Amino acid sequence: MEKILEVKDLEVSFQTYGGSVKAVRGVSFDLHKGETLAIVGESGSGKSVTSQTIMKLIPMPPGQITGGKILFNGDDIVPKTDKEMEKIRGKEISMIFQDPMTSLNPTMKIGYQIMEGLIKHQNMSKQAAKQRAVELLSLVGIPMPEKRVNQYPHEFSGGMRQRAMIAIALAANPKLLIADEPTTALDVTIQAQILELMKDLQSKMDTSIIFITHDLGVVANVADRVAVMYAGQIVEMGTVDEIFYDPRHPYTWGLLASMPSVDNDDNQDLAAIPGTPPDLTNPPKGDAFAARNKYALAIDFEEEPPMYQISETHFAKTWLLHPDAPQVEPPDAVKKRIRQLSSTFKTPVLVKEDK
Repeated sequence: MEKILEVKDLEVSFQTYGGSVKAVRGVSFDLHKGETLAIVGESGSGKSVTSQTIMKLIPMPPGQITGGKILFNGDDIVPKTDKEMEKIRGKEISMIFQDPMTSLNPTMKIGYQIMEGLIKHQNMSKQAAKQRAVELLSLVGIPMPEKRVNQYPHEFSGGMRQRAMIAIALAANPKLLIADEPTTALDVTIQAQILELMKDLQSKMDTSIIFITHDLGVVANVADRVAVMYAGQIVEMGTVDEIFYDPRHPYTWGLLASMPSVDNDDNQDLAAIPGTPPDLTNPPKGDAFAARNKYALAIDFEEEPPMYQISETHFAKTWLLHPDAPQVEPPDAVKKRIRQLSSTFKTPVLVKEDK
């Protein structure tokens, strides 16, 4: 399968009064044509910085790419100037931002905001661009697009604004679409509609998608592969089935256990990962998750674990996968969640019980 994007050992820092914040630390992944990769993790794990760096949207300064490569169609975009990136943004790579109300220009009609990219990147006339804007609004499920194209963002509901953002992002038929938590501000019904819309549009346009979210539940029916980020690093990566039904990193266990479920006992407390993420102005020695990990080994506090390969597509960055490490089973809450997910999404899988 053709690779459209390769990120290799990416390092991104921000200079602050308190010191240099190492927001992204050696991130590597790739993306194939027509594939959806979900990047999940807590707030502050480096997800959004990674996605914005791919488009070179981080402010420099204070941001700085201190290492690594970002190969888009084999061409490294790290050394490109802002002028060179203008030819790529919108045309080759587009982005759907988290809050459409702050991303859309409140003083411009929705139609014109869609037309901008068409006029700039595809040299369309205003008339042709407006007609295409109407078609795009219809494509993303906005009713009466001929009327809505002449309206302003404040005249749209939250779900409609997010659909308009998707229309803007898709206007120039980009090869890569980055969705940075596009459903966070929406209620669950609209969220489901937006996710279904993105799946449908991808099948029609064969666009590759990077989907950024803090909610593992959102990606279950959307992504092909999942990268789990913590403290600026990818700590586990695999197919959706591998991450949901055979997770290996304790942080992934924590994310799965903390997913809300309609089957939860009313008297049972919601699971949570104890502690807080580390201060990345001074990243901890060893495994960054060690202080919050009840399964941590002595070596976790001394030496950073390598990325172990579990299968052809499954990798995890934990000393628990070392041949000499003790055998540790996922906690009962995770096993229960795997059983729930198995009955919901696929053929039930066998979950080994503790003896």
